[in-house]
Amino acid sequence: MSAVLQAEPAPITACTISRDVQNFELLIEDMETKLGESWGDLSFDDAAVFLEQEDAQSLEFVAIAVDEDDEDALGEIGDLILQAKSQQIGVILIAAEVSPAALHKLLRLGADDFVPYPLPENELHAAIDRLSAKPEVQETVAPAAPESTGTVLKAADDRSAVVLPVHGLAGGTGASTFAVNLAWELANIDAKDPPRVCILDLDLQFGSISTFLDLPRREAIYELLADTESMDSESFMQALQCFNERLHVMTAPADMLPLDLVGPEDIDRLVEIARVNFDYVVIDMPSTLVGWTESVLNQAHVYFAMIEQDMRSAQNVLRMVRALKSEDLAYEKLRYVINRAPKFTDMAGKSRVKRMAESLDVQIDLQMPDGAKVVAQAGDHGLPLAETAPKCPLRKEILKLAKSLHDLNKNEVAQ
Repeated sequence: MSAVLQAEPAPITACTISRDVQNFELLIEDMETKLGESWGDLSFDDAAVFLEQEDAQSLEFVAIAVDEDDEDALGEIGDLILQAKSQQIGVILIAAEVSPAALHKLLRLGADDFVPYPLPENELHAAIDRLSAKPEVQETVAPAAPESTGTVLKAADDRSAVVLPVHGLAGGTGASTFAVNLAWELANIDAKDPPRVCILDLDLQFGSISTFLDLPRREAIYELLADTESMDSESFMQALQCFNERLHVMTAPADMLPLDLVGPEDIDRLVEIARVNFDYVVIDMPSTLVGWTESVLNQAHVYFAMIEQDMRSAQNVLRMVRALKSEDLAYEKLRYVINRAPKFTDMAGKSRVKRMAESLDVQIDLQMPDGAKVVAQAGDHGLPLAETAPKCPLRKEILKLAKSLHDLNKNEVAQ
């Protein structure tokens, strides 16, 4: 028999689950030291059967031991974690030379704790103690209030959104501020018939939309991005949060993830699902060009490129245009937005902006005034400018842009 539960008078309270427990001799020693004979050993196949039986109800936890040879069976191992968690059985993951991506996936499925192998001294005992202490903490600590982020709309699948990416061509150009406030103004542009608007934060490492709108980063975002093939409109909408009953938000993931976590096909699916469920989709892009930047550019109606009146922005505009032209991409979709532009009365400053555009052979379509301290304060408070400083010159210009976009869109729909 491949799975032998050790006979003893006391009930089995824990099990190791592995392809071959003999590959984890230190685990056997630590289990015997901690639990005596009140534990058993199961293979992956036998564990799936045993966890469905009545005897499994006595288990307090399972220790799932995996090594690099088990990475081909991550689906089966993940199912065991989900099966154990569904029966309120704790899961400790023992991993030997497993890749970070595989370990990350297994932890996301609900493993309660992780211990590397070879086991550090007393670390397994400490993990078991932490697991045993969890019910006591839950009884003494008041449960956290559920997230209150407004009512998320149901999937519609009947729209054809205007896609508006925002890309900062240099650090600190205010791209995220522009994206957040543009999305909020569009969401409130028509009180009688408000459009459906969402903002997607695709800066997977340093995305700040959640901060600017005071929203929590949810684990559902990683799960959505990690498996876009199984994503549908329902799962996409459930991953969003609603800000003040109007704006729907996909924040950046909770953890700092590599930008190549997703590929062009993943982003195509994501933007397409957003497009058919909303009237406007604003996308906050990472400043870095990645493999899927082309996917967003292809789906964009207007691609806002944020710059400032300085040399670094000028050089990056040239490099951006050169990169897009070399790949035969739609560089003509770029609309250049200069942030902290000269004031109306600053004729010398306006002259410099004109010369900059001429030297770059581009047209600067929008000039956003400097919002000064109120912009930083709004971001710190987690509110759009319309809520904290409605008379701010920057807010007025973004509102004017939102009205222009909405009027243009309505005219095109009417035709």
